[in-house]
Amino acid sequence: MKVIYPILITMYKVSQIKKEEVTLEGKMKGKIWKFGNNINTDEMMPNIAFLESLEGQKKLVFESIRPGWSSQVQEGDIIIGGENFGTGSSRPGAKLLRELGVVAIIADSLNGLFLRNCVNFGVVGLSCQGISSSFEEGEIAEVHPYDGEILNVSKRKVHQAEILPEKLVNLALKGGIEPLLESEGYLKKTTNEK
Repeated sequence: MKVIYPILITMYKVSQIKKEEVTLEGKMKGKIWKFGNNINTDEMMPNIAFLESLEGQKKLVFESIRPGWSSQVQEGDIIIGGENFGTGSSRPGAKLLRELGVVAIIADSLNGLFLRNCVNFGVVGLSCQGISSSFEEGEIAEVHPYDGEILNVSKRKVHQAEILPEKLVNLALKGGIEPLLESEGYLKKTTNEK
């Protein structure tokens, strides 16, 4: 079992999150959406999206490679990707994916900066070599983020992802960095733009 090195998240009291407070109880089950290799953050959030409201931005997610996808994805869905998923800039593509309902992204490999953005915006991101060839779109995955176990419910096949540090899993499952900072009084509570 391979354990990746912790990603530094500065100025946050991540250690104060308790595992038993996690609302998703550490297990997710959802419909699979498949994407290929080298999916870029520009495809998640194209330049024009910066001029749009949040609702307008959400409609543009993957529009250049999968027109209409944003209207099909639902709360609890999971993305399976190929190599180097999330390459590119630090655009907040993970935020838009979470706003659309995506709770986890599992790829053959995740870009490091994108992984950090996933955690900070409340999306569990896991690297699992060979995962992209083990799922078909529409199948159901069950993800256990604490131990990195990924089950293809349809085929009853188990895969082992690289394990994230528990504090990062907690942070993602709690909704990301903003809810944490709000709960600790560092940020005022915000309301989502509609």
